[in-house]
Amino acid sequence: MAFKDKYLHMNLYKTKTENILKVDNSYHVIPGNWDQLINRQNLYGYLKSQLNTAPAIAEGKAKNLLEEGVLPPIGSQEVWAAGVTYLRSMEARMEEAKDSGGADLYDRVYHAERPELFFKAFPHKVSGHKGAVSIRKDSVWNVPEPELTLFINSYGTIEGYTVGNDMSSRSIEGENALYLPQAKVYDRSAALGPCLYVPASPLDPGTLIEMDILREGKLMFRDSVAISRIKRPLTELVSYLYRESTFKDGSFLMTGTCLVPPSDFTLLPEDEILITIEPIGTLRNTVAYNPSV
Repeated sequence: MAFKDKYLHMNLYKTKTENILKVDNSYHVIPGNWDQLINRQNLYGYLKSQLNTAPAIAEGKAKNLLEEGVLPPIGSQEVWAAGVTYLRSMEARMEEAKDSGGADLYDRVYHAERPELFFKAFPHKVSGHKGAVSIRKDSVWNVPEPELTLFINSYGTIEGYTVGNDMSSRSIEGENALYLPQAKVYDRSAALGPCLYVPASPLDPGTLIEMDILREGKLMFRDSVAISRIKRPLTELVSYLYRESTFKDGSFLMTGTCLVPPSDFTLLPEDEILITIEPIGTLRNTVAYNPSV
């Protein structure tokens, strides 16, 4: 099969055994270390150049691998996150912080020149598609935050996109804004997947982030938003992240949320969270307490 002057839809999956590139309706094995594979300039061009020599894999076998063996699309990279990048996020943070007197902090950061950026997870603490995400036992208000997540190479260039789930303990952050690291950073508080989407050009601003939350099969919450609603350009968030930091193997950056369940809703163990961003795909996670603590 020849791949020439044609825009290709490329979804790169990391599995337990090999790297699989889905290109339109075909599947190929792309050899190599994951970090070295994705951390390059013009990842799209590199993957396209490999297609005529990359071994093809039968659709059935590929789907079986992706069904059972897909891993989060991360190697050695850190995961960072941006906060209060959508108006609805600012409003929700102000609501949760009103009793602590910190509500104006979120209004100020939303309108400030400098964005809120914070460390989210080391790679070994990140869950993947169909993996478990944790809620804290010491929090009474826990929610998922569905976020478009950027893969940025070590040069500071956005090379791909994935779906992110930024799990958050609203009651802890609402008690005091300085508790944000405890509300946001703990085992399995981040999920990425199901793949790394590598396009020839930036995502369309009309791209939708969609989220469903299911409890015992019953739909508890559903909403969607276009990424055009974000206040800041994605490249601006990247520029602040890379101002005084280096990332040898690149980094992942969650870009904030606009989908906020009502204040009377909190996640429970065994809830299912489905976050869809087409053409990336759907990230599905099950809620649980951390069995190790």
